[in-house]
Amino acid sequence: MTSEKTSDPRRRILEAAAGLLAEGGAEAASTRAVAAAAGVQAPTLYRLFGDKQGLLDALAAYGFERYLADKQELGATDDPVADLRRGWDLHVDFGLARPALYVLMYGTPRPGRRPAAADDAYAMLCSLLERVARAGRLRLPVPAAARMVQAANTGAVLTLIASAEQDEELSPRTREAVLAAITAPSGGESGRAASPPGLAEAAVTLDAVLDGGTAPLTPPETALLREWLHRLAAPAD
Repeated sequence: MTSEKTSDPRRRILEAAAGLLAEGGAEAASTRAVAAAAGVQAPTLYRLFGDKQGLLDALAAYGFERYLADKQELGATDDPVADLRRGWDLHVDFGLARPALYVLMYGTPRPGRRPAAADDAYAMLCSLLERVARAGRLRLPVPAAARMVQAANTGAVLTLIASAEQDEELSPRTREAVLAAITAPSGGESGRAASPPGLAEAAVTLDAVLDGGTAPLTPPETALLREWLHRLAAPAD
């Protein structure tokens, strides 16, 4: 499956590898098959990627770049929790549309070899959760909430990919369970009046607001306050 969209040999090789991966998995994406599909000589592939593992690492990075582009196109609304739902669903749709590529991205982690685009995508999730925190609706510190969302979202996709029969309720049920655990409802949800934030939500909100740098505190005072806020936001043992 030779790409005609670009004259860049590196891009052609990655697009060809993605096509072969989708058709037959990692075994189908041999260096010989990829070079032939991309219309390049084997030495060109080895010069650009080193070996098959180098090609697969680059292909995972290519997948994260495509995912990041989709996330950036999603945009933002004035409801960060609704945006969190939309981001979850986009993640699931991305993975189910490209199962082999998704498994390469998330199912075969290599410590110390995380692509920059993967870090950028995770940073976008943290930024969104900071918006939830500033709105006074986050129950956990941003790092803990981000790890929880990523673990559950990734686990749901990998489970669906591995399942012989698709469970259409798995993702939305998991999503809502996670959101219920990490966010507080707004006053407009289910017709309920807004309730005052709990101690954890208030601590998380103040921690997020401190990022604006407007508090009249010295750096040591800010660090000490943050330590207290993180203790207040931590779930009780």
